[in-house]
Amino acid sequence: MRKAIAIATLLFFVTIQSLFAEHIKGGEMFYEYLGPASSSTSFYRVTLKLYIDCNAQSSGQLDTEIKLTVFDKGNNSQVGGSPFNAPTIGDEWLRFDPASNPCISNPPHDVCYRVRSFSNTITLPVNNAGYVIAYQRCCRIDNIVNLVPRSNSAGATYMCEIPGTNTLPDAYQNSSPRYLPNDATAICRGSNFTLSFAATEPNGTDSLAYTFCSGFVGASTNSPNPQTTSTPPFSNLNYQSPYNGNSPLGGQVTIDPKTGIISGIAPYSIGQYVITVCVYEYRRGVLINIHRKDVHVKVSDCIPLEALLKPNYSYCDDFLVTFKNEQVNPSGSVYTWDFGDGTAPVTTNDLEGRVQHQYADTGTYTVKLKVVLAGQCEDETVTLAKVYPGFWPAFKITGTCVLLPIQFTDQTTSRYGAPAKWTWDFGDETTNADVSNAQNPGWKYNTTGMKTVTLTVESDKGCVGTATAIADVRDKPPIYVPFKDTLICSIDTLMLQAGGNGIFSWSPNYNILNANTPTPLVYPKTTSIYTVTLNENGCVNTENVRVRVVDFVTLDAGADSTICLTDTFQLNPQTDGLKFEWTASLPGYISNPNIKQPWVTPTATTTYHVVAHIGKCWAEDIVTYRTIPYPTARAGADTLICYQDTASINASMIGYRFTWSPASTLSDPYSLNTLAWPLRTTSYVLSVYDTLGCPKPGRDTIVVNVKNEIIARAGRDTSIVVGQPLQLNGQGSDFYEWQPALHLNRNDIANPIAILDDNFSYELRAYTAEGCFDLDTINIKVFKTAPDIFVPNAFRPGSGRNNMLRPIPVGIATLDYFCVFNRWGQMMYRGYSSEVGWDGTINGKQQDAGTYVWMARGTDYTGKLVMRKGTAILLR
Repeated sequence: MRKAIAIATLLFFVTIQSLFAEHIKGGEMFYEYLGPASSSTSFYRVTLKLYIDCNAQSSGQLDTEIKLTVFDKGNNSQVGGSPFNAPTIGDEWLRFDPASNPCISNPPHDVCYRVRSFSNTITLPVNNAGYVIAYQRCCRIDNIVNLVPRSNSAGATYMCEIPGTNTLPDAYQNSSPRYLPNDATAICRGSNFTLSFAATEPNGTDSLAYTFCSGFVGASTNSPNPQTTSTPPFSNLNYQSPYNGNSPLGGQVTIDPKTGIISGIAPYSIGQYVITVCVYEYRRGVLINIHRKDVHVKVSDCIPLEALLKPNYSYCDDFLVTFKNEQVNPSGSVYTWDFGDGTAPVTTNDLEGRVQHQYADTGTYTVKLKVVLAGQCEDETVTLAKVYPGFWPAFKITGTCVLLPIQFTDQTTSRYGAPAKWTWDFGDETTNADVSNAQNPGWKYNTTGMKTVTLTVESDKGCVGTATAIADVRDKPPIYVPFKDTLICSIDTLMLQAGGNGIFSWSPNYNILNANTPTPLVYPKTTSIYTVTLNENGCVNTENVRVRVVDFVTLDAGADSTICLTDTFQLNPQTDGLKFEWTASLPGYISNPNIKQPWVTPTATTTYHVVAHIGKCWAEDIVTYRTIPYPTARAGADTLICYQDTASINASMIGYRFTWSPASTLSDPYSLNTLAWPLRTTSYVLSVYDTLGCPKPGRDTIVVNVKNEIIARAGRDTSIVVGQPLQLNGQGSDFYEWQPALHLNRNDIANPIAILDDNFSYELRAYTAEGCFDLDTINIKVFKTAPDIFVPNAFRPGSGRNNMLRPIPVGIATLDYFCVFNRWGQMMYRGYSSEVGWDGTINGKQQDAGTYVWMARGTDYTGKLVMRKGTAILLR
């Protein structure tokens, strides 16, 4: 019974899967007015062309009839009698033929639509508002580039609208437009393309206008084929940025509103895109109907042949100019350039058609490009090259005050022609009106801060350039002073300095000359604070400068001291001096004799003399440093030991006391002659101290280098059959020795070959040139049978022994697989090594105790295939 339920559940699941398996690729619903059914009703033939994936094969994807739900547009109520059945009336296959256009390299082979048509004639009452007829189905195909993932969870709604008498008295007699079937075409990524969404107008009296619009979602994975559609209005598709319903292929693709021709440069991402086009149907100037078509188009990794140039190019840097095609054409394309200056045309095979040309003079030249592929495909175009080198955009900013307009002055220079057009962006974040086309505009900001101002300027020769600068907008004009606190002698005169835009004035009027300039002279006799005021057209700012006044220079070069010979140290006088001059009694290093605190390295006892100045005042002093040699430390020569070995250290010194660091791996850190047993390479520092006056220790280092630990690996114990050559594989060091040497072709290499006729064991000695070594053993069991694969007949997970079901290959060179199945035929485990096996679980879940079937296959050392199967009991 349980098995029957499982099968029924599986069939139900498969049925549901087939219903909403992604297959929808587009659709169009249209109608035809057939005439009156009575004085108050009309006949309409409603047809749906449903585009599906050409690989759709299941019955759930190939509906034999559909349901058409009709709604009254006045109140969106469902019309009685609907939904109407619409049976299938035909199948049509639309494919792009890769051989149809030899001018496309790597043409797509998978552009295909299976168009299934469904139709029925229905009778509807003539009403005021008209009708909406809709059909919903799930699901679209997966990985649609311009939809939010996952697109295969989104269904589709296809609908049409029949106008009522409120639109026009005869509008209900309308037959909707019909799109022409031009869908199977090659669209190559990053390349120019055209795609026709043109429609016919059966009435012959209406005008049509085309636009991109959003497609609709409908149905769901839970209800993939509803009997009745949801009530209008319908929800838009969820597009993925930067795409949307009005820009389904990006900003470089547009639709002609008059012809329905889609053109532009295709996106660079390969894949499927949803395009929905709405055609607006007008009758006598009145919009009577909006008709739509939704289809998925494929952007492929193909390359069409095309000569593509911009309408004109400006070359404003040099007479040597570079031309290239605006798209990459198929390999083997030949480009021919005519530069329009009377020189000979130039041909190139460059992938982009890139060439350089040196013009002799300025001018506007008509340049022609022709591209040919394989002698049978060609395209050509023309452009204008405006060659007027020498164009330098620039501008100046005057003013900083937020209360006043800031002036911007164009300073662009041009060798040929003159600036003719200006576009300013003042970077005012409070408005979108911060632009100007004047040459020298002004702009009053609403806020303070750093504003990025951009000028785009074009010359009368077509040169275009951009300059950017920062306008520093402040509530006060900035004042720049090089110092705000200084020191002078009472007999000195000092020049104060300030910078900024505006009128300067200084106060107080005490011992000051030129007080209304940015650089007055002052000669105070006591410490004074001078205030500078800057007035920029009514915006005022102030800044203070303190001038400290002294009558003499204070100076103390410091106390005499003792240092260690060869030390470099910094002199540190206590003084209020501003300028300095240092000299020494003996030659030696002085980093800079004209700074307050130079670095010095005396070679013997030395006296340093310093003169300190404040303006015209000065003072002098000396300081003496006595030098004492460092104590002598000799730690000994570096050495090398094996891992977990011991090194002998024999050190000596000239001094009073010593210390070792680190001391934790020394046998006696209080002795000069000690033993060291580090586990890794270690530097031992001997520090020696004396009492002669040098306050620092003398140091020496001995490095005990430790060889890496050797771990010999003779290999896992193994099993073979009599006569089977066994290659040993030793690892762990540079050199190897196997003992005993019996039955080996060599015993001094890592991988000798052993031929045994009985159980045997080998000991491996892995060693280095320095004599460091390690040992390991391998035990070899010799079966006196043919090569085979053995498997235990029972195992108990979690036990100490036999806790895993795994194969024991004997004489097997390669194990192809080892599989375990339960009694239902479900695979529990699949492995390819005898080192691991099944632990009695699947996906982390313990399996029931019982009997399981195993299968194994391998190839023996002679190349013969060995297959075995059997059962094993899982014990708990």
